Amino acid sequence: MAPEKTLRIGLVAGESSGDKLGAALIRAIRERAPGTRFAGVAGPAMLAEGCEPWASADELAVMGLFEVLHHLPRLMRLRRKLRGRFLAERPDVFVGIDAPEFNLNLAPALHDAGVPTVQYVSPQVWAWRQGRARRMAGFLDLVLCLLPFEPQVYDRAGLHAIFVGHPLADQLPLAPDRAGARAALGLPAACQVVAVLPGSRVGEVTRLADDFAGAIGWLAARRPGLQFVAPMVNPQTRTIFEQALARRSPGAKVQVIAGQSRTALTAADVALVASGTATLETLLCKRPMVVAYRLGWMTALALRSLRLLKAPYFAQPNLLAGRLVVPELAQGEVRPERLGREIERWLDQPAAVAVLQEQFTVIHRQLRAGASERAAEAILDLIRGRDA
Repeated sequence: MAPEKTLRIGLVAGESSGDKLGAALIRAIRERAPGTRFAGVAGPAMLAEGCEPWASADELAVMGLFEVLHHLPRLMRLRRKLRGRFLAERPDVFVGIDAPEFNLNLAPALHDAGVPTVQYVSPQVWAWRQGRARRMAGFLDLVLCLLPFEPQVYDRAGLHAIFVGHPLADQLPLAPDRAGARAALGLPAACQVVAVLPGSRVGEVTRLADDFAGAIGWLAARRPGLQFVAPMVNPQTRTIFEQALARRSPGAKVQVIAGQSRTALTAADVALVASGTATLETLLCKRPMVVAYRLGWMTALALRSLRLLKAPYFAQPNLLAGRLVVPELAQGEVRPERLGREIERWLDQPAAVAVLQEQFTVIHRQLRAGASERAAEAILDLIRGRDA
């Protein structure tokens, strides 16, 4: 009997969240196909799982239509380099993990060369630029969706898409241990705690830091016993936020920590969160939240004037619930006092918090579907179908 073929999988993961998804996917594939080799754009979690790095996931951490222009020459050079290397290596499958603006421009050349192509994490085609689904059908073989309402968009476009669930829902417990989280952070059991998460990208944190820090100052002045904990993704974002705290809330007691976002969210009574994956993490920790979003002014103007936004909400908890269950503030609405007042509403309404936690538990169960395992099976089925 001939030895089983060693699979080679090309991966391109964007920033921290994509790196975590990629690491879990590598583990799940290796459990089913030992010896599989992985290479591409990776972060520290993927490197720890043995992915060969051709570039760092942090290089793709750019957001906004116009904000990306400054980085465009560098990103185009990186894409050309990766395209050439993937075409030379010819992996058994290419998997783009999030980072749709980058990966969906890399996949066509690979698809045309006969490399099966997968996008893991659907771009927000249901929210804006819905015509992308039809274009994607021309160069993708499979989309792995994290949210249950996403596959129907691709079904209409004739592109095979599967809801696999969300890995965060698999990782986080249905009943969070608040007491344990507070003990881990040295927070008193009886005090009220606000977790503050201004984002993971430098540009995002820069746009939100002053108003988030201002909201801390506003709340601290009104509620002296309130405690704040701010988990930061990396040293760069930590520096930006600490400088904002010095400007906008001098004297406020804020525990700034490296990482540990889940611990901070579990310990909190309410969270102030930048829109993105952190809002889903907050939901899974069963915490009420205030969600904020601010793009660069040119991107915001383009989205508004061209009417590119189609979804009724931008915060993931509201999209998953199908209605407004947590306040979401965008652009000029993001002001310290407005943020502070929305946070106070949650602090003063325990009955509303209890109702919200029940809704979040229902959503958690829906998303808890063994995402990494289902994604691995779908990718390996695609490879087997090509080899048959």
